[in-house]
Amino acid sequence: MKLAVVGGGSTYTPELIDGFARLRDTLPVGELVLIDPAAERLGLIGALARRIFARQGHPATVTTTGSLAAGVEGADAVLLQLRVGGQTARLGDETWPLECGCLGQETTGAGGLAKALRTVPVVLDIAEQVRRTNPDAWIIDFTNPVGIVTRALLRAGHKAVGLCNVAIGLQRRFAALLGLAPADLHLDHVGLNHLTWELGVRRGGPAGEDLLPGLLAAHGEAVAAELRLPHSVLDRLGVVPSYYLRYFYAHDEVVRELGAKPSRAAEVAAMERELLALYADPALDEKPALLARRGGAFYSEAAVGLAAALLGNGAGRDGTGAGSVQVVNTLNNGTLPFLPDDAVVEVQARIDRAGPVPLAVPRLDPLFAGLIGHVTAYEDLALDAALRGGRERVFRALLAHPLVGQFDRAEGLTDRLLAHNKEYLPWA
Repeated sequence: MKLAVVGGGSTYTPELIDGFARLRDTLPVGELVLIDPAAERLGLIGALARRIFARQGHPATVTTTGSLAAGVEGADAVLLQLRVGGQTARLGDETWPLECGCLGQETTGAGGLAKALRTVPVVLDIAEQVRRTNPDAWIIDFTNPVGIVTRALLRAGHKAVGLCNVAIGLQRRFAALLGLAPADLHLDHVGLNHLTWELGVRRGGPAGEDLLPGLLAAHGEAVAAELRLPHSVLDRLGVVPSYYLRYFYAHDEVVRELGAKPSRAAEVAAMERELLALYADPALDEKPALLARRGGAFYSEAAVGLAAALLGNGAGRDGTGAGSVQVVNTLNNGTLPFLPDDAVVEVQARIDRAGPVPLAVPRLDPLFAGLIGHVTAYEDLALDAALRGGRERVFRALLAHPLVGQFDRAEGLTDRLLAHNKEYLPWA
């Protein structure tokens, strides 16, 4: 089996390599190709990948290349994990929105729109190259904003599935609190990428006993503290929102916090410099502990499970062999009846070689459905702006976003977005 990673020079990549090495029985990789135009970084990470495989006795070969066409040729699956503009562009996404009193964050709000505008055309170009070179390959997208990027890929007819690590992170945390194995827990995970709620935490599978009421009763304070929300909010909601919901439920508080401390982008840039120095050590043959602070926890395990299911190596949790159940980003197709079929939702789905089929979702409380519908409308306009460009399309997307929604703020954010991203947006 051959896998290709576009953005293989990312400091995330050793997390992925570690998962491939540990979970070889789930996903028997024979050849791994890391693709990246940053030759120096790619060389460091490729060498570390070989050492990690060697330490764990994994027989796969690891190759590196700056050529997309050569790297994806013959691949069974292609993983996308790229950041157009690097940490410099991220720093902008996290700072200029604050000048308008709005959230500065890399995937949510105005910063998330800027990232989508930079990223969608690049990802579509990559996907077209994959299709020309190897039309049967699955594309697994970990590139943010995952929902919008995955929707662009699917609209263009690519074999694509979006992946995020929020659900698997919550699954692992809940399992630890409950004293259970992660595989024993099924999350009723519903929403859009970075806009999700856990409606249930079930033992053993989709039809299992719901442990969420007991979890909140026994561990609600701990869960709320990790989400940085008041315990009373979880009690009143009766569900567990993802930590991204704090940007909506406590927007003004978050804006004040962000304006009073260094940006996450600055922290990550410093961390990346330290990680690359560690990766250059020829004695290092495992992922360093520092990588856990970089983000993307459990990304490798989610990616291995998804690739294994798509490539026919997954086994159903119920023992039928009909495919594994995992949280992915995929076409709505009636799953949430108040959304268009071509919207991309983040839900539990049964996955096999034919791709994901979402599981049934109970009728949602309007408190959640309303916000999902609102953000989906924004994503429609954001994708239109990413595909066709134009200042007015950017303005309309910002005006539609529930974290903006005011004419003067949308105008100011549009001006700043275009000024900070001219080199990535030819039409601007």
